[in-house]
Amino acid sequence: MGCLVSTPKDTVGNRRRPANIGEVSVYVPGLRIPKPVDFSQSLGDHLSKSLVERLSALRTRIVVMAGQEGPTITRTRRKTATQHGGSTLADLQQALEDYLPVLLGLMKDGSQLQHKVQFVWVNQEDDAEETAMSNAWYEVLSILHLMAMLSFSQANLLLLPRTSSDGYQPKVTEESRRASIDIFIKAAGYLDCAVRHVHPQLPTELKRNLPVDLAEGVLRALCLQALGQGVDIQLGMAIDSTKATLAVKRRLACEMVKYWQQAQDNIMNLPLLNGWGEKHRLFVKWKYVEAKAAAYYYHGLILDEGNTEKFHGMAVAALQAADEYFKESKKACDAFHAAPPLSRNPPLWGTMKYLSEKIPKDTSSKVRINRDLYSHEKIMETAPTLPDFALALKPDEYQLPPVDPSWNMEHMNKGQTGSNQLRNDRR
Repeated sequence: MGCLVSTPKDTVGNRRRPANIGEVSVYVPGLRIPKPVDFSQSLGDHLSKSLVERLSALRTRIVVMAGQEGPTITRTRRKTATQHGGSTLADLQQALEDYLPVLLGLMKDGSQLQHKVQFVWVNQEDDAEETAMSNAWYEVLSILHLMAMLSFSQANLLLLPRTSSDGYQPKVTEESRRASIDIFIKAAGYLDCAVRHVHPQLPTELKRNLPVDLAEGVLRALCLQALGQGVDIQLGMAIDSTKATLAVKRRLACEMVKYWQQAQDNIMNLPLLNGWGEKHRLFVKWKYVEAKAAAYYYHGLILDEGNTEKFHGMAVAALQAADEYFKESKKACDAFHAAPPLSRNPPLWGTMKYLSEKIPKDTSSKVRINRDLYSHEKIMETAPTLPDFALALKPDEYQLPPVDPSWNMEHMNKGQTGSNQLRNDRR
């Protein structure tokens, strides 16, 4: 059930892409924008006028807000981010949360109303400019994706270094870092719900015809990105803490590698070919390599604490791997920012600011010392395997909200109307 219409690339002109999205700490692969829907035409004969008007008003609010903010919300607006950007994101997020319980009434008790309305969204990562489907679960999937992307945008604003009041170099406050972790977990919850509870509701044919923006692999990769970036922030906070041990830092770094590796695995074979899609692929590659640099660095430091030639040799190999991955990550970073739409790396801070200073210095020092102590044969030329840790950071357990109470009134009114009609017929 549910017809499908995909509009070929660049035939309508609704997809407005910026040439430059500014500084990026958190990659947001564009915002999918909903197009207007005439609920009265498709539902006017099935629902009360008041409920149709409510659905229309709630969705129109989203269409207007997303249409105004979508092309610019991924841009970095330093001066307006705290004054207006945050509230804009919050207002649009609230509009989506207000709409969802009313929308879910279309699927109540398996109602066929879920197939009556054709929902149209402008894509970002897919080659098709827009996708229309007559299935309300497609609308729910699109809403959850947009809620997650708004959360990513909010996290990006929080994680861009700002010049502090004391005039020293730009930094990200601990308050912003902690808030961003909560936002990442929440975004992961929306995406996890989309994969586990909404995707299964769609018929197989519609799943095959979903835009790549909503493909299961992309949603899983975005969920893993949120968790991977959350662990990155945790690692940065551990680096700043005098109480965090090397073992704690290594564990966080190794977990980060697993998140990004799984994210890369999920999008490896998907057709992410155009601007936003290719940039998405490059972002995941960059962060995966960057995570490996951090993991091998801390693994090397712990191995170097061993008391045998074997451990010292493994430490040298791990640190050399960290140095190579660090150099590769800088190239991957440049490739990501050079891909359209263009972007910039914010001033270094947190994990990578620390590691950009420590990895080259410590690798050079440890390699020189150990090569002086041991023969070439004692130094391992291949990096040791990273330890395997269970992933600790989990998505928020987000659940779809209950159907709005107005649908209960709708059924009561329908029942009352039917009873009155029956009495009239008997007269």
